[in-house]
Amino acid sequence: MASLFRDLSLGHSKRESTPPPPPLTMPSKLANSSSSAAADLDSPLGELSSNLSDSDLRATAYEIFVAVCRTSSGKPLSYTSSSNSTTDSPGQLNSNGSNNNHNNSPSTPAIQRSLTSAAASKMKKALGLKSPGSGSKKSPGSGGGSGSGQGKSSRKALTLGELMRTQMRVSETVDSRIRRALLRISAGQVGRRIESVVLPLELLQQLKLSDFTDQQEYEAWQKRTLRVLEAGLLLHPHVPLDKSNATAQRLRQIIRGALDKSIETGRNNESMQVLRSAVSSLASRSDGSLSEICHWADGIPLNLRLYEMLLEACFDVNEETTIIEEFDELMENIKKTWTILGINQMLHNLCFTWVLFHRFVASGQIETDLLDAADGQLAEVAKDAKTTKDPQYAKILSSTLSAILGWAEKRLLAYHDTFDSGNIESMYGIVSLGVSAAKILVEDISNEYRRKRKGEVDVARSRIDTYIRSSLRTAFAQASLCCQGPESRIHEGQRMEKADSSRRASKNQRNPLPVLAILAKDVGELAVKEKQMFSPILKRWHPFSAGLAVATLHACYGNEIKQFVSSITELTPDAVQVLRAADKLEKDLVQIAVEDSVDSDDGGKAIIREMPPYEAEAAIANLVKVWIKARLDRLKEWVDRNLQQEVWNPQANQEGFAPSAVEVLRIIDETLDAYFQLPIPMHPTMLPDLMAGLDRCLQYYATKAKSGCGSRNTFIPTMPALTRCSTGSKLGWKKKEKSPNPQKRNSQVATMNGDNSFGVPQLCVRINTLHQLRSELDVLEKRIITHLRNSESASAEDFSNGLAKKFELTPAACIEAVQQLSEAVAYKIVFHDLSHVLWDGLYVGEPSSSRIEPFLQELERNLMIISDTMHERVRTRVITDVMRASFDGFLLVLLAGGPSRVFTRQDSQIIEDDFKALKDLFWANGDGLPAELIDKFSTTARGILPLFRTDTESIIERFRRLTLEAYGSSARSRLPLPPTSGQWNPTEPNTLLRVLCYRNDEAASKFLKKTYNLPKKL
Repeated sequence: MASLFRDLSLGHSKRESTPPPPPLTMPSKLANSSSSAAADLDSPLGELSSNLSDSDLRATAYEIFVAVCRTSSGKPLSYTSSSNSTTDSPGQLNSNGSNNNHNNSPSTPAIQRSLTSAAASKMKKALGLKSPGSGSKKSPGSGGGSGSGQGKSSRKALTLGELMRTQMRVSETVDSRIRRALLRISAGQVGRRIESVVLPLELLQQLKLSDFTDQQEYEAWQKRTLRVLEAGLLLHPHVPLDKSNATAQRLRQIIRGALDKSIETGRNNESMQVLRSAVSSLASRSDGSLSEICHWADGIPLNLRLYEMLLEACFDVNEETTIIEEFDELMENIKKTWTILGINQMLHNLCFTWVLFHRFVASGQIETDLLDAADGQLAEVAKDAKTTKDPQYAKILSSTLSAILGWAEKRLLAYHDTFDSGNIESMYGIVSLGVSAAKILVEDISNEYRRKRKGEVDVARSRIDTYIRSSLRTAFAQASLCCQGPESRIHEGQRMEKADSSRRASKNQRNPLPVLAILAKDVGELAVKEKQMFSPILKRWHPFSAGLAVATLHACYGNEIKQFVSSITELTPDAVQVLRAADKLEKDLVQIAVEDSVDSDDGGKAIIREMPPYEAEAAIANLVKVWIKARLDRLKEWVDRNLQQEVWNPQANQEGFAPSAVEVLRIIDETLDAYFQLPIPMHPTMLPDLMAGLDRCLQYYATKAKSGCGSRNTFIPTMPALTRCSTGSKLGWKKKEKSPNPQKRNSQVATMNGDNSFGVPQLCVRINTLHQLRSELDVLEKRIITHLRNSESASAEDFSNGLAKKFELTPAACIEAVQQLSEAVAYKIVFHDLSHVLWDGLYVGEPSSSRIEPFLQELERNLMIISDTMHERVRTRVITDVMRASFDGFLLVLLAGGPSRVFTRQDSQIIEDDFKALKDLFWANGDGLPAELIDKFSTTARGILPLFRTDTESIIERFRRLTLEAYGSSARSRLPLPPTSGQWNPTEPNTLLRVLCYRNDEAASKFLKKTYNLPKKL
C-alpha cells in the first residue's frame, strides 16, 4: 500500500509566481455584482447547521486538497517553500527535517509540477469557455501582475500547489503550517491511505500554539476545526445517527467544552485521547460497504459545500468570470478529493453546473460563456438523472434545478423587462437552461409525470408557452399603465422612459391621440420587437412562438377594446381613432401569426382561432348607423316642425319657393359634409344607409308639402241626375238658377276658403318648391361623388359598382306631388274658385245671354297669377292643366249642367264660338300654349260639339245602334240606361244620351219619356 503522503514539496519552475493572494473576501469584481445579482439565489446544496462561514469551508477544503494531492512515487515526503520568506515557512524540510530540493525531477508530484498555459485547456474548449482576453489580467498560472513589495526579480516559478493556494486565497503562512502538519502526520502514520485518516483530528493533534502567530489565531483555528468535526460527524453524518448514540453525545460534550475553552491537544493528553476515541468510532461507522474510508466529510450537505469551494477555485482570482488556463490539471487534482468527500461523477456534474451558473449570475449575467458551460453541464446532469434512483441525489438534484429554474423563470416570465438589445445574447442560454431544468424536474423527478405517457407532455413547448404568455401580459400591463398618464405610472427603466417620451410628445400635439390608440401603437411595436428580437430565440423550443405571442397580445388588447366598445354610445373622433387603431393592430398581428404559422400542419388555424376578431369595423359601422339615425331623426323632426309653420308665401324669396326647402337642403348638405368628415374607413360602404335615410326625409317633405291640398277629383262636382227638358218658351230660364245639386267637397279641403296656405299663389309656391327640390337632387348627387373621390377608402370600383347611389324615392315623390298639385291648382281654379261663373252662370237659362266671357275674364286673371308666381320650368305644365280643367268644365256644363240648361240646334254656333274663345285664351296669339298642345287636349270637345248641331233623329238612331252593339240582342225589347263613365265620346251611348237630355226638342223629350221615363226636373 502506498504511503499516506508522498512528496508534497513545491519545486521551482521556469514560470514566475504571482503576488500574495488577496484577503479572504469576495473577489474584487464580484464583490458588488454578486451581492445584488445573486442576492436572491440561495445555495441549493444545503444549509449547514454548524456555524461555519464560507472562509471556514474554504480553509477546510484547501486542507483536504493539499492532503490528497500526492503521487504514487515511493520517494520520501518533502516540503518546499514557495517563497524566500523565512517568516512564513521553515524552509525546505524533508521527512527528517533536513533541507531538500526536488525541482522538476521525474518523481515530482502533480502538486509540485510547474504549470504552463501554452495550450488552452481542452476541458475549457469542450465547455465553450473563453480564455482571458488580451486586455485582461493574467491568470495566476500565467504570471504577470506585480505583487506589492515584490519585484519582478524576486518572483518564483508557479506550481500547481502555489496556484491552488492563490486561487483559494490562502496565505503562505497558513499553507506552510498545513504542510508541516501533513509531514508530521505522515511520519506517524506511514502506510495509511488519506481517506482512512480523519484529517481535522490529526491536524488538531499535530499543530500546537507554537505553529501560530498568537493565541487568538490558534484558538480560532482550533474552534473552526472542532466545528468541522461537529458538522461532519454529528450534524451531517454520512450514516444517520441514532439519537441515543453515547459516542455522539460524548463527542458533542467535548466539542462544546472545547469551544468554550481550548483543549490541550498533546498526544498523551487525556482529553485528546477521549476526543480521538469518539471521533474514530463515529468516523468508522459504515453504510455497509467494506472500505477503509473514514466518514467525516462525506455527509450531505457538508461535502457538497466543501466541494463547491474547491470548484470555485477554478475561476481566475484576478478575472473572476474566467476559468483558469490550468483548469484541466487543477480539476484532475480536485477530483482526488472525491473519496474523502463522497463525491461521484453525478454529484460533480451537478455541483459544477451550479457553480458555473452561480458565477454567471454573480457576474451580472454578462459572461454568456459561463451560461453556455452551465447549460452544457446540465445536459450531463440530465443523462445522470435518467440513470440513477438515489433518493439523496434526487433531493439535491431537485433543489438545485428548482433554484436554477426559479431564477430563470423570474426573468423569463417577464423577459421583456429582462432582455434588450444589450443583453439579448444571454437569453438563449437562460431559456435553454430553464427548459432543461424543467424537463429534468418533470420527466425524471416528477412522479406525476411518470404516471403519464411522455408523449402527452411537451415540457419545453409548455414552458415557452408559459413564458411568452406571461411576459407579454406583463409587458402589455406596463404599456397600459404608461398610457394612463404619469400619475399612475410606475418606474420601468429606460424602456418605459422611452415610451413615456413618445407619449408626452403625443400629448403636446394639437390633437392628442386617445389612450387606447396610443396603446394599440405600443402593442404593435411590441409585436414587431417580439418577432424580430425574441421569437427567433424562442422558436427553437416553440415553432410558432411569434404566433403565440401576437395571439396573447391580441387577447390582451381585445379585453380593452371590448370594454371600450361597450361603453361608447356615439360616434366621436376619439372613438373612431381608437377603433381604427384597433383594426390596424389586429391586421398587423394576424399577419405576423399567419407568416409564423405558414409551415404548420393546420396552416395557422389554431392560432387564428385564439384571435377572435375585434370587429372594429363593425363597431364603427354600428356607430355610424347610430350617427346617421340621430341625424335623420333630427332632420325629420325639423321637417315636421317647419312644414307646420310654413306659410308658402310667394314673396318669401325671389325664386318663388318655400324657405323650408332652402333650409332642408342646407341641412342635408351639412349632413353630407359632416359624414364625409367622419374619420372612418368605410364612407362608400355606409353611404347607401345615409342616402336612403336622406331620400326618405326628402320624400317625407314632398309628401307633407302636398298634404291637404286636394287633387283633381277633389274639385270636380258630382253630376246631377238625368232629366229631360221641357219644350216651349224659354222665358222661365232667363233667371239664373242655382244648381239643384251643388258640388260636394272633399272634407280635406272643407276649410280651404279660410286657409291662405291653400290659395292658388300658395299652391304655386308648393309646386315651385317641389320642382326646386327635385332639381337640387342632381347637385347633391354630384357633390356626393366629389366627396367619394376625396374619400381615403373609395376606389374606382366603388363608382362602377354603383356605390355612389342616387336618390330613388324623392324624384318620384316630387313628380307625383307636382302632378297632383298642378291638377289641384287647375281644377280648384275652374271648379272651386270660378264655380260662380262657370257652374252657376255659363248657359244657365238662355245660352245667348249667359255666354263664356265672364268665365274667361276670371280665368285670365288666375292665369296671370300663375304666370307671375310659377317657375318657368313648371309654368307650362300648370297652365296646361288649367286648360284641361277648363275644357273638362266646359263639357261638364254642356253634358251634366242640370235642368237649368237646355240647348237647341241653333245654340251650337254659340257653343262652338265660346269654345274657340276659350282656346284662344290659352293660345294668346301665339304667346301662350303651343297650338299642338291645345289641339291635343281639345280633341274630345271637338268630337262632341258637332253633336249639338246634329238633328235629334240622327242622334237617337246612333244612340240605339251603339246601345244594341254594347248590350246585344237582349236590348231590343228595352234599351238599358247606359252608365255614366265621365269619359265623353261621340261614340259613347251615355254621351249621346246626355246630348238628348239637354236638347230643347219635342222628339228628344218624347224619346226620353218613352224609353227611360226621365222626369223634366229633379
